[in-house]
Amino acid sequence: MDLDLRKLRYFVAVAEHRHFGRAAEHLFIAQPVLSRQIRAFERELGCALLTRTTRSVELTAAGRRLHEEARRVLTTVDAAVRRVHEADRGVARLAVAFAPGLHVSEAVRAFADAHPGVEIDLIPLRWYDQHSPLHDGRAHVGFLRRPFDDTGLRTIPVGHEPRAAILPAAHPLAGRPSLLSADLGGEKLLDAQQRRAASIEEKLELIAASYGIGVGPLSAARAYSRPDLALVPVADAEPYETCLAAPEDNRDERVRDFLTIATKVLRG
Repeated sequence: MDLDLRKLRYFVAVAEHRHFGRAAEHLFIAQPVLSRQIRAFERELGCALLTRTTRSVELTAAGRRLHEEARRVLTTVDAAVRRVHEADRGVARLAVAFAPGLHVSEAVRAFADAHPGVEIDLIPLRWYDQHSPLHDGRAHVGFLRRPFDDTGLRTIPVGHEPRAAILPAAHPLAGRPSLLSADLGGEKLLDAQQRRAASIEEKLELIAASYGIGVGPLSAARAYSRPDLALVPVADAEPYETCLAAPEDNRDERVRDFLTIATKVLRG
């Protein structure tokens, strides 16, 4: 079947608002029209996407999977359309993504000095999903921290950064100048992958409330510094590798030049 992007956008709106009325307002269409379009979409797909009650709308298993896939599809389509329009207008643009805690500003300034006619967009990345903007076309290059999905990406290692334990300020280990991994053996670790949907702020709030401790990049932890938390380097932990990354099939001269300049700047 041919996927109807309009109906896909309608479905995503309902999935994200969990309410037909609010989704219809967001889309600037009448609620009965939206309901008919979603039912038609379900018939075309041959499966139920939503469970409807008088008070709420919930996603079925198929709906949850389609919502995840649809966001990627629509993001990729929107990025492609934007690039087409930029080419039509003769706009030279470079989108640079960067992981939490990493600073790409010096490299961006050096590139801008050498290419004053290029518009530069900066895209802050989510801590649990660094690679998506490079895969779906929102970003041309990225300054990332491993681990990330490097499938289809050209990567250039540029440095390392230490790991740090993130502890409640009153924790017995909080006053140490550094720790060893063995010091954390009896601690409950709030695993970022287990709490994929949590924001950094939520994770830090849980640590401050003594639900557990965290271990993460020192630079990222410092970016969210707060008085009720302590950051202590873990001396024997393997450091994080930082990398520049770009799609392997991108032959754009701007991307090539940025990688060359940024590699020199970031390696110091």
